[in-house]
Amino acid sequence: MNFSSDNATGASPEILAALAAANGGAMPPYGNDPITARLAARFGEIFEREVAVFPVVSGTAANALALATLCPPYGAVFCHQESHIALDECAAPEFFTGGGRLVLLPGEDGKITPAAIQAALPNYQRGIHSPKPSVVSITQASEFGTVYRADEIAALGACAHDNGMTLHMDGARFANALAHLKCQPADLTWRAGVDALSFGATKNGALMAEAVVFFGEARDFEYRRKKAGHLISKMRFLSVQLEAYLQDGRWLKTAARANALAQRLGEGLANIAGAEIAHPIEANGVFVWLPDATVARLRERGARFLDWAPPKDGRTLIRLVCSFATPEDDIERFLEVVEALSKPRHGRA
Repeated sequence: MNFSSDNATGASPEILAALAAANGGAMPPYGNDPITARLAARFGEIFEREVAVFPVVSGTAANALALATLCPPYGAVFCHQESHIALDECAAPEFFTGGGRLVLLPGEDGKITPAAIQAALPNYQRGIHSPKPSVVSITQASEFGTVYRADEIAALGACAHDNGMTLHMDGARFANALAHLKCQPADLTWRAGVDALSFGATKNGALMAEAVVFFGEARDFEYRRKKAGHLISKMRFLSVQLEAYLQDGRWLKTAARANALAQRLGEGLANIAGAEIAHPIEANGVFVWLPDATVARLRERGARFLDWAPPKDGRTLIRLVCSFATPEDDIERFLEVVEALSKPRHGRA
């Protein structure tokens, strides 16, 4: 019963097969191969416009290099206080921007609002004496498994652009958000004002492949990627993963399955005494408060998950993440164990 992370899951069989097929013969290096060329066209089809696409091997690279392209060394990036770029990337965005500052904003259920940005802006509008507001960065789906709707993104995009900033989206779980909202990729990105997207695939079936997608000018991204050591010589092995990921809507099918499993898990937990769902379940993650004793005994029974907040009043907030490959039996086993542990014990200890 491994709900620790969607990074814990291996690659999908179709992507592994595509990698094996791409291994035959020789192709030009550094992204000059036909697979990478096809990939750019495929992304253009998906987003209904011409885009610039740059494969990289990790989400940290995608986020940090995208933000470095959008934010100068003297700039500021406005983001949620518990976003991935703030807490889980070892200051990579600050490093790659050459000193850009992350401005951490509060927000319910892991999402920021235009009001939060407007409230913080006066502290960063003192001319050369303060970092220059440069980027708004949002996480889709958020770190709490919630999803920004198109109108919410459009409001953030308008706020960013009206204040001379660009809008970046950390889309490590973009497919899960899209599967939940059942709309077009363009509706959640450039049509709503997104300028650059870190497009995730590794959490949803790829071996190791992400992409940075620019809906406007990519500026000097190619040079930044090369200098940072992320221009892979055998680029076809990144590109073919993304190509197989997108083929026949596979990326949305796998995300929809992970989302459905999380919904089943959340519905079951909501009906168990002592369990309290902390945030709306809109992607593939479930955040639930459970008694400390239940948490400890779940681990004794072999369940794997992360504590998301320190224990409080005898309870702990834990995170449960489902993936495209999570066995359905694991959901039922976990719920059975939690339910059994929640029942009062009779007799002598």
